[in-house]
Amino acid sequence: MATGTRYAGKVVVVTGGGRGIGAGIVRAFVQSGAQVVICDKDESRGRALEQELAGTVFLLCDVTREEDVRALISETIRRFGRLDCVVNNAGYHPPPQWPEETSAQGFRQLLELNLLGIYTLTKLALPHLRKTKGNVINISSLVGAIGQVQAVPYVATKGAVTAMTKALALDESQYGVRVNCISPGNIWTPLWEELAALSPDPTATVLQGTLAQPLGHMGQPADVGAAAVFLASEANFCTGIDLLVTGGAELGFGRKAIPGTPVEPPIIPS
Repeated sequence: MATGTRYAGKVVVVTGGGRGIGAGIVRAFVQSGAQVVICDKDESRGRALEQELAGTVFLLCDVTREEDVRALISETIRRFGRLDCVVNNAGYHPPPQWPEETSAQGFRQLLELNLLGIYTLTKLALPHLRKTKGNVINISSLVGAIGQVQAVPYVATKGAVTAMTKALALDESQYGVRVNCISPGNIWTPLWEELAALSPDPTATVLQGTLAQPLGHMGQPADVGAAAVFLASEANFCTGIDLLVTGGAELGFGRKAIPGTPVEPPIIPS
């Protein structure tokens, strides 16, 4: 794989980097010339990507365990002597569930992964990022801004990620550390495929996801990776932004009433 120089000499940590969007981000940074630390709690897929991509190191890490995160940062500094960018990608989207089907315990666990994992890693990385005037990129979601049916806990965690990004950007500006987030829309990943398979009609679900974009197709992990490299390497006057990588899914009008909603068409005068 040919590598460029857009981020050459820099060291990047990507959480949840073993597959899907995370793997797309890892590949993009490798292509930019960076050294990439792949963080994942799935050792088999993390090791496989490490073997495939020169310029990467895999470190086993569960971002919900602070001791794992401390070890991730210390080992990264031991090996490379610096840290320039943290991409907080690790996260999970539960299967569809109505509010009454959710539990406080499940909500708490999702917060631990989708929100507090980002908080912990960022907090521990900041002393090193301040030295390099580096940056943080949080992977949020379009639904954190516009909502999603049967996904109250997930939407809440992603909305919090976007809000936390803006607060961190304000606090860290005094040190020259930029903090931004990316909100993907429908990106075709193994997780998207797994969630579609749980639906009554997977083919129809995939088609619905495809038609949600004005561009007429879903995004690929590489699209999110390209956005991450841009934010890290070239977007020097951007901090606190939420970069939508959505194919325009948030634009225009569309059918919004879910089945079972009472519908009251306007009365047309005769």
